[in-house]
Amino acid sequence: MLKGSREKLGAVLIAVAGLLGVIVLFAQGAIPQDTAYHDFKDQRTIMGVPNFWNVLSNLPFLIVGAIGFYKVTISDRLKIIINFRIAYGLLFAGTALVSLGSGYYHLWPNNETLVWDRLPMTFAFMALFSIVISEYIFVDLGRRLFVPLVIVGVASVAYWHVTELRGEGDLRFYALVQFFPMLAIPIILLTFRSMFTTASGYWWLFVAYLAAKLLEHFDGEVYSLLGFISGHSLKHVAAALGVYVLMVSYQRRIGAE
Repeated sequence: MLKGSREKLGAVLIAVAGLLGVIVLFAQGAIPQDTAYHDFKDQRTIMGVPNFWNVLSNLPFLIVGAIGFYKVTISDRLKIIINFRIAYGLLFAGTALVSLGSGYYHLWPNNETLVWDRLPMTFAFMALFSIVISEYIFVDLGRRLFVPLVIVGVASVAYWHVTELRGEGDLRFYALVQFFPMLAIPIILLTFRSMFTTASGYWWLFVAYLAAKLLEHFDGEVYSLLGFISGHSLKHVAAALGVYVLMVSYQRRIGAE
């Protein structure tokens, strides 16, 4: 049961955000994947590797994800909900798998390879969402939603892929799965009380996510400005840095009184 008026406000805002997201997305027709999405500014082949920097810039995901997964499963150095270790493990495993999936996609950018980029991202997004729900709202609620959220995430990618194969591409379900948690999580952070002492890691992750989206949008402009690396490559670095800061915050925080 929600105790305070602020928590009740948070629950209402989350429900409104979800409802508005569904209305905005599904009030319009199907949204196919724009093939121009695959036309990145920096397409240089270096040492025989096409789109070299867009491929190589995924390495931070592998490093951060592997370290985080090790700390969750073996070293036991992170302050997490112990009986919900599987979600934290999937968050970091998904991050590491993004490196492989995104690297593969950027070698041959097309809708078929993009599936393997987006699939591990849904693992990380849904794991993160269930973790925040557990830490801030109810532990049992996050645990109960964990598997359904992961299934929904996978289904959103599968649905988009199948509709593209049928010539009726529709990104709306996937867009809702990616963006709704990023709307809901700040509301949760502001209106619910954590079982741990600090929310800074989540806020820095949110800032890194916004920075990554901006770098992705201004891919060409960043490349023209810097001349040696593109916005899309830096997007990977920014997103991985956000996960790294979150991992460090897990290590430094303590349980709230």
